[in-house]
Amino acid sequence: MTTPSDGLDPEDRKIITLARSARARNGVPEGAAVRDGTGRTYVAGTVGLDSLRLSALRTAVAMAVASGATSLEAAAVVSGEGAVSDEDRAAVRDLGGPETPVLLAAPDGTVRLTVTAG
Repeated sequence: MTTPSDGLDPEDRKIITLARSARARNGVPEGAAVRDGTGRTYVAGTVGLDSLRLSALRTAVAMAVASGATSLEAAAVVSGEGAVSDEDRAAVRDLGGPETPVLLAAPDGTVRLTVTAG
């Protein structure tokens, strides 16, 4: 685990911005974005249907898989929560591997922490 830093890579800042936008646009508790091995991004919000409940990060990973992604470089989730759930990290790990960074940002975009999917 690393601590927050303002010296974020521009590509990581981009996925945080996309995740914030999804959260705000859809009025959902979480927004997430992932970047695949080719640099494409996939953005999602929390899914809260009666018959289907998915976190924003698991939804973004599912969108990447459904679009043909075979790897992930990084993931970001914007949430009021203080941690990334084990289930979310597992979804990232399944596609990106255990060393894939997962950034957790507050609703204002401030990075709270970075963990690996591991």
